[in-house]
Amino acid sequence: MIYPLIRPFLFRLDAEAAHSLTLSGLRLAGRFALSRWLLRSLFAVDDPRLETEVFGLRFKNPVGLAAGYDKNGVAVKGLSALGFGHVEVGTVTLLPQVGNPRPRVHRLPRARAVVNSMGFPNGGVDALRLDRRASAGQASAGAVPTRVGVNIGKGRDTPLEQAAADYIALLRIIHSRGQADYIAVNVSSPNTRGLRQLQDREFLEGLVTSLVEVRDALQPRLPLLVKLAPDLTEAEIDDALDVLMGVGGTGIDGVIVSNTTVSRDGVPDAANLAGGLSGAPLRARSTAMIRYVARQTGGRLPIVGVGGILEPADAIEKLQAGASLVQLFTGLVYSGPGLVRAINEELLRLCAREGLSSVRDLIGYQPAPARAPR
Repeated sequence: MIYPLIRPFLFRLDAEAAHSLTLSGLRLAGRFALSRWLLRSLFAVDDPRLETEVFGLRFKNPVGLAAGYDKNGVAVKGLSALGFGHVEVGTVTLLPQVGNPRPRVHRLPRARAVVNSMGFPNGGVDALRLDRRASAGQASAGAVPTRVGVNIGKGRDTPLEQAAADYIALLRIIHSRGQADYIAVNVSSPNTRGLRQLQDREFLEGLVTSLVEVRDALQPRLPLLVKLAPDLTEAEIDDALDVLMGVGGTGIDGVIVSNTTVSRDGVPDAANLAGGLSGAPLRARSTAMIRYVARQTGGRLPIVGVGGILEPADAIEKLQAGASLVQLFTGLVYSGPGLVRAINEELLRLCAREGLSSVRDLIGYQPAPARAPR
């Protein structure tokens, strides 16, 4: 109810400045028990029917925050209080980097979209101070905490042939510090030169094999996910899935579908803007890719669905297409933090309406068509 009053002010600011302002506010709110309680009372929905288990982790609900919002993990407590079931921080690189020149974030209000060409600006892995238990202290005894994922990527100046060394070093450091419930391997951002080539079979197979081998030698075991681009052809998706499903049998625990797109179809306002497009124009493309991946893998590879979730129906669409979890980011820009609560409440209403015991039953679920009146 409040966000529509605040949004015009935020939209008068530069997009990156507005983002920094809201992130700072959430960071501050996360420091105090009273402000965390207030945020939870406004935005969180606690109901066991929302709980789900994916790649060996229990989530209190299927709605997560996509990587890119909190690059250095500074506001996990505040973000957790907004009711997310998981928060994915990053993308984190081995060394600090400033990213691409500004301006590098552009809102497209008519399309309800954003174009960004950030290029992984972050303080490097040593600036990552979060603990996967950062949100656990907010949960009551026996409650499921907000899960924390760390999205990792190669450095801007790291050659593709040496990219695996970056990812392996990041995995080792983050694991040793207990900083993640899961690791997301970003090989699909369009804003780091050459990065998307890591999705090619020759690179992906070597990278994933190396990561799985290192991960399997570490205890406790961390789930590994790979984030793919929505611009892959079906043949390229098949190649990637062959690698992800084939390495170690079950070495990769899930796939995130999808990153931002370089396509500008139907979005003329974005034609001259460099970077990845997110928001409403990406919704159908990402959902179609989720449906394809679910069909090709027979449901054996859990999917995190992301792209174009601006209202509850968009999240439900992705779950019904085969996603086990969903993530949003641009939806916060246009719909505000109340979107998290709205999605979870609508999921509960749908379960009640369809006679389903939990959101787990919504994965791939297609309601029976209504009968025509006689």
